[in-house]
Amino acid sequence: MTDRELALQAWESLFRAQHQLLAEMAVDFEGSALAQVEYDVLLTVVRAPEMTSRLRDITARSLISQPSVSRLIDRMVTRGLISKAVDPEDGRGAVITATDAGAKAFRQLATVHGRTIAEKMSPLDDAELATLLRLTQKLRGV
Repeated sequence: MTDRELALQAWESLFRAQHQLLAEMAVDFEGSALAQVEYDVLLTVVRAPEMTSRLRDITARSLISQPSVSRLIDRMVTRGLISKAVDPEDGRGAVITATDAGAKAFRQLATVHGRTIAEKMSPLDDAELATLLRLTQKLRGV
């Protein structure tokens, strides 16, 4: 059986580490063409085949609510970062595709943000990073 106090301490440490790292990395988005939530959407879309993803997949991977994702998508369409079309396999759904401008903005920021992530994770060696990845995937059930 799991030690409850140890579980609470581990959770708090994980939560505080995430909060601290996100706050420190927020500087990457200051003055950027993309907000952090837009970057998150484009991360999913740009990495998908043909830079196209279903809206329901974006919502599932997002850390914000479904109504918030829908409003965000509409704003990103207006800004020309993505396009939105009816899902040909499910008329109730939508497919989201990165525009050239959206993909370019994502890639420019991803270069900077990737360096920051590597720097912030550098106190861990490769074995520790692999362990962290395995443990967080286990907690997420993947």
